[in-house]
Amino acid sequence: MTDAALADDDVAALRTAADTLRGRREAVDDIGREELRTLASAVRDVTEILDRYEERATDDLEGYVEFREALSDRLEEVPADVRHSDAFIDANESLTTGITSSLSASDFEQARRELDPAREEAALLDELDEARDDYRSAGRRLRERADELDARIDRLERVRELGEADIDAPVDELRDPIERYDDAVTEAFDRFRAESSAREVLAWLAAAESYPLVGTPSPPERLREYLETAAIGDEPIPTLVEYAGYSRSKLAHYVGDPKRFAAAVGTNKRFLETLDADPLTVSWPPDPAAELRWRTKELVAVVSRFAADETVARAREVHELTYEESYDRLRDAAVARAELTEDQRERLQRGVVEEELADAREERERVADCLDANPPLDD
Repeated sequence: MTDAALADDDVAALRTAADTLRGRREAVDDIGREELRTLASAVRDVTEILDRYEERATDDLEGYVEFREALSDRLEEVPADVRHSDAFIDANESLTTGITSSLSASDFEQARRELDPAREEAALLDELDEARDDYRSAGRRLRERADELDARIDRLERVRELGEADIDAPVDELRDPIERYDDAVTEAFDRFRAESSAREVLAWLAAAESYPLVGTPSPPERLREYLETAAIGDEPIPTLVEYAGYSRSKLAHYVGDPKRFAAAVGTNKRFLETLDADPLTVSWPPDPAAELRWRTKELVAVVSRFAADETVARAREVHELTYEESYDRLRDAAVARAELTEDQRERLQRGVVEEELADAREERERVADCLDANPPLDD
């Protein structure tokens, strides 16, 4: 089934549900809710009595007497002007006329038939509730369909936007400096992590928190506090990770307080193991010029705390790229190359994307019109 058919089906379903709800509201309003509630209560109770006593009332005198008492008591409570009062009278007569000691199953069936008109009308309230549920469900499905169409329109607009990029632009003018920086900072950080003391690395992480655009992880407070004073904090992170895998008895040969080490370092072994240069690298395709400009400014400050001048220079080179007049054009080309599939490119060339976008917008308008005409229920 096509997208248009799905939308049309959902629109038709909501309109049908709205028509049904409108009709059932009118039927209930014509009679009155209170009258229908009184009628429904009487039908429900009498039917329950018939179902509960049928077997006993047709089998023994005691059961018949209990049945008659229960039925008479309930019928006395039914208002004389209740709708379909004659149905209750006829049902009662079919269960008493010519009966001296017991009833037959056919008598109960006849009584139920006599109650049918009252039962059908009493069902209007339940039918109204069902119609409201159906209306809500149909509205929910159509709103979900609207969300799907919005997402589809966004995707198609994105494809069309990417299709406007100069796909053959020399993106290596951006890629090469970024890759040179990424390689340099990864190598520098790996060396920093492997050779510097764990205390120094965590202090660097704590200082890097002042540069939120870099996005380095926050050092666990308990780990940092421990390494600030413990002699083991002079060791590099790989050594701490290795020690964290030792048994308590073996660990006692390397640290002064194995229990404290396990509590501070052992519980944060995963954090130390996964600490890498990823937060310091530049993604590809790169961010828009304004975003990357501010982020690389912070990267220069953060990287300069542990890396050689050459690596910092690479970061500054990427920063300077964001001021180039060609940056936006080259970035758009890089994004288009990364995001557009061959199929999407082919569909763009044939004009299919534009047609699909027009169809999706038309469907969305039909859906919106239907939702506006049939808003959610207040109660």
